[in-house]
Amino acid sequence: MMRSLYTAATGMDAQQTKMDTIANNLANANTTGFKKTRADFEDLLSETIRSPRDTSPQGGSAPAPLQVGLGVRTASTTRSFSQGDFVESGNPLDVAIEGSGLLRVTRPNGEYGYTRAGNLKVDAEGRLVTQRGELLEPQITVPKEATSITIASDGTVSANIPNQIKATELGQLELSVFVNTAGLEAIGGNLYVETTASGAPTQVRPGEQGTGTLAQGFLETSNVKAVEEMVAMISTQRSYELNSKVIQTADQMLQRLTNLR
Repeated sequence: MMRSLYTAATGMDAQQTKMDTIANNLANANTTGFKKTRADFEDLLSETIRSPRDTSPQGGSAPAPLQVGLGVRTASTTRSFSQGDFVESGNPLDVAIEGSGLLRVTRPNGEYGYTRAGNLKVDAEGRLVTQRGELLEPQITVPKEATSITIASDGTVSANIPNQIKATELGQLELSVFVNTAGLEAIGGNLYVETTASGAPTQVRPGEQGTGTLAQGFLETSNVKAVEEMVAMISTQRSYELNSKVIQTADQMLQRLTNLR
């Protein structure tokens, strides 16, 4: 009887984790470049009461084991890097990645971070940075006298300078690709960092080696679908209620047992 209480408790805890994941997805439904996560479950070790390898008194073996599961736990949260919708911003410094790949930036501690948020800015020194001020890598500096900036689909950045007929090339944007993008670790601020699960990144020009191209004047929105998250929320709530019902039922059975005379 007590086994069912603890088993149902693990189910409630797992569903709570899933609800927390859904809440975070919905909270970031309007976050530029956000990628939704999904909670994945796995069953706990089952208690084996009788193994099929055990020999019966007649000399044979049982055709099937006698096992009782001990519940569930959250194995991981998997991040989906599927493409989000595009919105036109009209800002020439905004870029959306059409396909795979991430922009690389330098964090304040000197380490690299990676992002899908292409809402770029220019700092006091004219360098391209993220909205939080992380420097874009490779660094690109926009001259103060530049009248307009063009970012080509292959990442080539150029600017129109007064008294110059041709546009001046300022640099080349690159994309980082990983063997296992889902293995990246989110650290907040629309940033991800490399892990052993993701593997080392490879820097390539947009459009090469299967990477996406850049779209100037557009931003990639979150890939969270509110309807899908609402359906998942209802399913999670019902599963939580069923597990709590198991605890109530087990409690009632224990109460009935203690009242026996």
